[in-house]
Amino acid sequence: MTDTRPPVIALDRLTKVYGVGETAVHALAGIDLTVQRGEYVAVMGASGSGKSTLMNIIGCLDAPTAGTYHLDGIDVGGLGDDQLSVVRNHKVGFVFQAFNLIPRTSALANVELPLAYRGIKGRERRELAIEALARVGLANRMDHEPTELSGGQQQRVAIARALVTRPSLLLADEPTGALDSQSSAEVLELLDALHAENRTVVVITHEAEVAAHAERVVRMRDGLIVSDEAVVAA
Repeated sequence: MTDTRPPVIALDRLTKVYGVGETAVHALAGIDLTVQRGEYVAVMGASGSGKSTLMNIIGCLDAPTAGTYHLDGIDVGGLGDDQLSVVRNHKVGFVFQAFNLIPRTSALANVELPLAYRGIKGRERRELAIEALARVGLANRMDHEPTELSGGQQQRVAIARALVTRPSLLLADEPTGALDSQSSAEVLELLDALHAENRTVVVITHEAEVAAHAERVVRMRDGLIVSDEAVVAA
């Protein structure tokens, strides 16, 4: 059966300008990008290429200057801050390089947090968080605080937190940047498995080894997409 739902990401002539006049910086200079449901896309580019700006807009952390952005069919361009917060909470699961876990708080409580923001009550929230931690292989670590976990385990808690709301998009910014090689391999293996479950994954990275796990690589330079190619299996 054909999936008639809209793309998860649809960007049309998207621009982002910081500043005005001669000092204006054109971080994005007209981006067209579509990511279909279930795709695994890596966005690559050097510092200053615009990939971080693009990530912030995709994640509804920033607004474009011009152009349109539809996230899972929702035109987010005209939404206010409160509306954007709701869209972020329901549609996007974030995974950051620095984990962004709350210290002196258990893994379980960290994963429950986005559900609490959504107003989901105690028992259901706990059950969903336990399920998410089990999915990332940390069912036996849910009472541990971040300082009691390895870097790889902390990132898996962050992935569980991103997954617990069952978002339309899993958005990962340099997810292995703070990890050793073994932990990086484990996190990438987990992202591969989540993609195999038909989850939509977008990874922002400068590492070719990370991008090689995606099925499609988008390369940016000077605020533009300069290539958009399928990954050829080794």
